[in-house]
Amino acid sequence: MENNKEHRAWLDKHNLEHPLVIAGPCSAETEEQVLKIAHELKESDTTYLRAGIWKPRTRPGNFEGVGAIGLKWLQRAKKETGLLTATEVANKAHVDLALEHDIDLLWIGARSTVSPFIVQEIADALKGTDKVVLVKNPVNPDLALWIGALERMHTANIKNLGVIHRGFSTYDKSKYRNNPEWQIAVDFQTRFPDIPLICDPSHITGKRDMILEVSQTALDLNYDGLMIETHYDPDNAWSDAAQQVTPSSLIQITKDLRIRKEMDDEAGYQSKLSQLRAQIDVIDNALIETMGKRMKTADAIGALKKTRNVAVLQSKRWNEILGKMILEGEEHGLSEEFILRVFKAIHQESINHQEKVINS
Repeated sequence: MENNKEHRAWLDKHNLEHPLVIAGPCSAETEEQVLKIAHELKESDTTYLRAGIWKPRTRPGNFEGVGAIGLKWLQRAKKETGLLTATEVANKAHVDLALEHDIDLLWIGARSTVSPFIVQEIADALKGTDKVVLVKNPVNPDLALWIGALERMHTANIKNLGVIHRGFSTYDKSKYRNNPEWQIAVDFQTRFPDIPLICDPSHITGKRDMILEVSQTALDLNYDGLMIETHYDPDNAWSDAAQQVTPSSLIQITKDLRIRKEMDDEAGYQSKLSQLRAQIDVIDNALIETMGKRMKTADAIGALKKTRNVAVLQSKRWNEILGKMILEGEEHGLSEEFILRVFKAIHQESINHQEKVINS
């Protein structure tokens, strides 16, 4: 799929002076709830009112959505407030109902993106539509799968496309509900700069008090917009209560966000520099997390050596690692001198960790 600016025409036509905002409840619960939230968002920067109608849950027994009746509530909300409407679709039946109720934006969820069969079914049902179609990243960090889903939409002659970055599942303990893995989204953006990229900080964080921080990082990385789950009574929401914010909190978040504007060549330079520095910050944070994991493994090695009364330093193993890393570094444009300095420091820290375990 080649870059094509027609894919972002749906976004450009709004002539927004700020990043796009898609907001609304995780789930449509009642007609009163949908309308109340819509009216509270009417005077905000929100362009699209989102609400989950069908909610695929990890385990059965949880609230799985009100079904098609919720689409009528979205229709009424649009009529009363002028907000455009958005919901998730996961199969042909969902698509048909959403189109029948004139929903403006449809997105494909992370659980659906993982299956080419589901994506193709949705693409076939949407073939040639003028609706906006956004594709969430797959559950696991797989850029090819994400791009493949988008290509299926493009092949189905769907013009108004975009993607949503909602983070990736991980078995490791993390402060995030879904690890952002920012570099994957940056790689996507580099390959397809004309495809609108929307951040979903609600699903990345899983915590409302982190929404602003993650939203700011997204804007620093030049994302086109945000999808933020919003509920007038988040603590009593029927799904994903911890990650939803009130409409007033959403309005404050959008006010607090620092948005770069390109006004001249100097501003353009500063904007690009800020974007690149934000990418560096993301990579550096990932490096620190990786180093922390490495030292935890070193601790485990130290504990194992202690049980067998084995010396900390294993010179043969160290020389093998160093030789391998020098070759790996050369393939990535890194000098031997740099690799030696870095890995000697890592090795020393690893020895320190093991000695601490052995001598404890």
